[in-house]
Amino acid sequence: MTKRTVVITGAAAGIGRATALRFARDGYVVGGFDIDATGLAVLADEIRANGGQAHTGVLDVTDADQWRARLADFAEVAGGRLDVLVNNAGVLSSGPFEQTPIGAHRAMVDVNVAGVVNGCAAGFEYLAPTPGSVLVNLCSASAIYGQPELATYGATKFAIRGLTEALELEWRRHDIRVLAIWPLFVRTAMTDDMDTGSVGSLGIRLTADDVAETIARAVTRRPRLLPKVHYPVGRQTRAMMLGSRFSPGWLAREINRRISHT
Repeated sequence: MTKRTVVITGAAAGIGRATALRFARDGYVVGGFDIDATGLAVLADEIRANGGQAHTGVLDVTDADQWRARLADFAEVAGGRLDVLVNNAGVLSSGPFEQTPIGAHRAMVDVNVAGVVNGCAAGFEYLAPTPGSVLVNLCSASAIYGQPELATYGATKFAIRGLTEALELEWRRHDIRVLAIWPLFVRTAMTDDMDTGSVGSLGIRLTADDVAETIARAVTRRPRLLPKVHYPVGRQTRAMMLGSRFSPGWLAREINRRISHT
């Protein structure tokens, strides 16, 4: 197998689907995984209709055994090669913390954190022997400062930030680049029913294609002496991340209080 390969979770819709199509246009063999078999079939048909290669399979990212099985299936197609793994699958519930069912809180932790940990653990076997491989984790501007009405979701993205930063240092010896992608609110099904103070203040200005383009650029960026780990998506996120570097804690807290109307 000489073609580059990519595996993307949550690939049936939204950011995952846009990312799969973006990499397919660049000639990658695409492995798309999701719990939505119908959406995956539509994705695979579109990639193949445009001359690309796609392998899809149903994957519950919270199940470590399924991760190992799906990647083993993809390895047979890809000759064991895995150039890029995109941990994109996630769930979001918004609203006052105390009004959010405990099951929704647990689902965010299970999918957004445990699902990514499972992906990193299962993917290492294939990333490590592939020269110049890249692990991409979807973070969020919600991890810049804790967001009211997005408390647990933001907490899961804080966890992904920490995991990404740690693995970026730990896996350098294996020649694996580890990146975090930071969008603000993205116009997908995940945000269709969001009605939070932050959305009211900032709007939803990003598309799934905006995020996919940032991922593609980050993956193909030339390695440099001081590796870049965090990639914000869009002007709003870039401004917020820049501001967070220089703002004292009390100011960051006050800005977020006003944005969220709390």
